Amino acid sequence: MKRLERVVAALTPKRWPVRWRLAAASTILTLVILVIFAVVVGRLTSNRLQGDFNDELRDDAARLALDPGLTSDPHLAAQLRDLTFTGKAAIRVVTPGLVRTTPGAPPLGPTSDGVRDIGSMRVATISTSTFTLQYGRSTDNLDATINRLWLFLVGGVLGGTLLAALAGIAIGRRAMRPVSTLTTRAREIASTRDPSLRIPEPETDDEVGELARTLEQMLRELDAARSETEQMMQAQREFVADASHELRTPLTSILANLELLQDRLEALERRGEESEMIDSALGSARRMSRLVSDLLLLARADAGRTGVRRECDLAAVAAAALSEVRPVADGHRLTLADRGPVPVEGNPDELHRLALNLLDNGLRHTPRGTEIRVAVERRNGDAVLEVSDDGPGLPPGMEEQVFSRFVRGTGPADLGKGGGAGLGLAIVKAVAVAHDGEVDAGPSATGGARFTVRLPAADALKTAVSRRREAARS
Repeated sequence: MKRLERVVAALTPKRWPVRWRLAAASTILTLVILVIFAVVVGRLTSNRLQGDFNDELRDDAARLALDPGLTSDPHLAAQLRDLTFTGKAAIRVVTPGLVRTTPGAPPLGPTSDGVRDIGSMRVATISTSTFTLQYGRSTDNLDATINRLWLFLVGGVLGGTLLAALAGIAIGRRAMRPVSTLTTRAREIASTRDPSLRIPEPETDDEVGELARTLEQMLRELDAARSETEQMMQAQREFVADASHELRTPLTSILANLELLQDRLEALERRGEESEMIDSALGSARRMSRLVSDLLLLARADAGRTGVRRECDLAAVAAAALSEVRPVADGHRLTLADRGPVPVEGNPDELHRLALNLLDNGLRHTPRGTEIRVAVERRNGDAVLEVSDDGPGLPPGMEEQVFSRFVRGTGPADLGKGGGAGLGLAIVKAVAVAHDGEVDAGPSATGGARFTVRLPAADALKTAVSRRREAARS
């Protein structure tokens, strides 16, 4: 059924390319004109041939009637016997009481004056005072000539229509070539998303040229608008990064003063409303400090500011992060699959933050008693860090959304609801992308959640860099 629908759609002229429709229109118009011309010319020519044949037949009959030998009875029978019928012509002479006809000739019809068709013969009849003469000739040659005329005209119509179709296709293709060029360049711009590419301008100053200039102007305006937007976004990222950096100093001072005040109150053993206020302010300051640190890291990643990178062991980074969260595991079982060193080229602090956020995410969104497994290994030339658990898993449809900013889980095991800003996994993705890697989420083998980070291994990265340098030199 679908195949039939496609065939019907292909036969629908509205869905044909413009060059096909132009060729079809020119072909149909040419065919109509040629058919009308052939009919008119064929009819006029055949009528002329018929008329000439009739005139010649009458003239021959008149000359025979003026022949004095045909009016003498003694010689009439001998003359008619000499005119033996050959299928091409026949004579019949009718006198009072006597009729003589060319031997073997077919009947030539009535003896009234005029020209008429009798079978395959055309007969001209002339009456005089003494006799009536009928002269007939075969119309085979005339019919053959007229048939050849019509055949020639039909062949001309078909040949002219074919030539018109080919010419229409060629003209349509040539006329649509600038549009095809514009379409190709537009597809290239759409695939590369680069409005800085130029639209080729046709040499002719017609509608296609005007369209090309309009598209070129539109692309220039879009390119300018994109540049302005990118500049504004870059300025905004720079501002957020600088503001976050500047906020760290007063927040550090606030935290230090609050911790000092808390220590003094404990030394004085003054526990009461003042101590509770300081504890609350200290907790809020610590949350704000973490939020500012998160925003600073994301802003730096957005602005393209990368920290100092060196070769480090991803397995050691994961082990350090695991040791840091172990005291606050709150009944979770943390395990590390030690499979040897896995060197990568990166910023140790940012990679530590990546591993720490993955572990913190597991602690927040799984119940007590859940096992959280950390594995670091080399796989297909990549350094792979995998954090999985046997908890309830990710909510359906959240595999991609969890890496967006300010997104929190909404599943039944979201025990940390309201306790975070929703930036942990966004930072994980930002750090992975900044290190030319990627991260994805999915179900674990035990039905829980699994987060996999893939980074280029140090030796593979060095090989790729050296290859690019060699290619650039060559």
